[in-house]
Amino acid sequence: MSMNTRTGTGFTHIDPALYAKAFELLDPAPEPIAPAAAASAAPAPVPVTLAAPPVRLTGAVEKTLTDALTFLDTHGWAKHRLIHPEGARCSIGALRAAAGTRNNAYRDAGNLLLDEARQQHGKQWESIPSWNDSHTGAQVRSVWEAAIRRAHHMNI
Repeated sequence: MSMNTRTGTGFTHIDPALYAKAFELLDPAPEPIAPAAAASAAPAPVPVTLAAPPVRLTGAVEKTLTDALTFLDTHGWAKHRLIHPEGARCSIGALRAAAGTRNNAYRDAGNLLLDEARQQHGKQWESIPSWNDSHTGAQVRSVWEAAIRRAHHMNI
């Protein structure tokens, strides 16, 4: 049994220049417009920004403070001890957990946190643990959040 094989395609020949013109209509190449011609054109065009806005990098201090507060939210907040048996920590313990080591970000975050604590609760606080142990969770959280905002605005 033989198969009927058509050799003729039945397609009409298309001029390649016609394809080129069709693609040009679909995706016209941008043509520079002279400033004078643009000024005389209809209403001023709205500029379109294709580039994404620059990504703002989080500073080491802001990251340390944010990570420490997240740690407190996750594991719990404690008074009178660095680490509670169930895993909760005081403010300084959370800072240590977030920083990993006592690096510059740890020290700067601690100084900013203590400064914010003194602004909100009085200049008598000499250390984060003494302040932490003398205030409620809501008061402590308010200081953490304010310190994070300051670090963000200071871009540190």
